[in-house]
Amino acid sequence: MWKQKFIQANEKIKEAQNILVVTHERPDGDALASTCALLEYANILRKSCFAYCHDAPAPQFNFLPRIEKISSDKNNLNFKSYDLIIVNDCGGLNRAKLTNEIIGRDKKQFVVEFDHHPKIDNYADLEIKIPEASSTCEILYGFFKINKININKNIANCLLTGILTDTANFLFPSATNKTIKIASDLLLKGAKYPLILNSTWHNKNLTAMKIWGEALDNLRINKKYNLAFSVLGSKKLYENKIIDEALEGLPEFLSNLYGVNALLLLREIEDGKIKG
Repeated sequence: MWKQKFIQANEKIKEAQNILVVTHERPDGDALASTCALLEYANILRKSCFAYCHDAPAPQFNFLPRIEKISSDKNNLNFKSYDLIIVNDCGGLNRAKLTNEIIGRDKKQFVVEFDHHPKIDNYADLEIKIPEASSTCEILYGFFKINKININKNIANCLLTGILTDTANFLFPSATNKTIKIASDLLLKGAKYPLILNSTWHNKNLTAMKIWGEALDNLRINKKYNLAFSVLGSKKLYENKIIDEALEGLPEFLSNLYGVNALLLLREIEDGKIKG
């Protein structure tokens, strides 16, 4: 089933005159890396391609090829000018912050979705959603392989970045034997593991480390359920202007706690809601 969808998606990319790639707000490594991989492929095909993200990429991802092509300026979007729209790693369409535009698109505008989250919305003309995949970048690897597209060093770097960041360097159960084999192939194709690791993992500033310290200080265990949890209040976060990227990797680090059944990290976000 996926083979035919991958082939159809590639046909649509080749036919398109003007392509828009969209990813989710507050983009993580997989969102940015998968978007950059598609930008690189569009460049190889010499296609006009624009990428949009509601929030600007974090500086630690500046090593990704073509990341400078991702814009967070909606005023420059000119949505109706695109005949192909690729929605990438969004989970729910609302995270793209283009719901009205995509739902109300012209009939001639074709939408392809690449994603590894469980299905929430039904909006794409061609939906490639594989929840068992570790990341959207793992899905794109399959897309490139099925269509016999050469994975150059730039694409390899992108795909490995998405896989590493979404599996916490293979720590999560979503990293299967297939994921490891894909990563191995990407290394053989020129992906730079030390560069990716240093940029995405060894990237915490002093303020972020202090927040990590607060999370450790607040760590508690509910013995009835053998559940570890920590809570971060909004005041500390907003005084220090800590954003999601600064907290990247914190749940994975806390999960090193021995013997607990589960871990929960809670924090208050700007509208008074609790994010977990």
